Amino acid sequence: QTDAGAIRFVLGGANIMCPGFTSEDGALDHDLPKGSPVVIGAHGKKHAMAVGQVLMGRDAVREVNKGHCVENLHFLGDGLWQAEKL
Repeated sequence: QTDAGAIRFVLGGANIMCPGFTSEDGALDHDLPKGSPVVIGAHGKKHAMAVGQVLMGRDAVREVNKGHCVENLHFLGDGLWQAEKL
């Protein structure tokens, strides 16, 4: 789960940065290996806002605390979301 400040960036297609997870309202509940698919939620929201791929594990995110840690592959409102047919 990211903090609320990351929402507009993620919904604009940005990759998710470490501070979005390590801030007070962020959360890193699971330690997923690099390359794993992950659903991205946001503080205060019920539903996921994006699907991504893990770029670094939980310990690295906490230690480094800068840069991209999840590649944003699909987000609410993108072309795939809006497609009428696949």
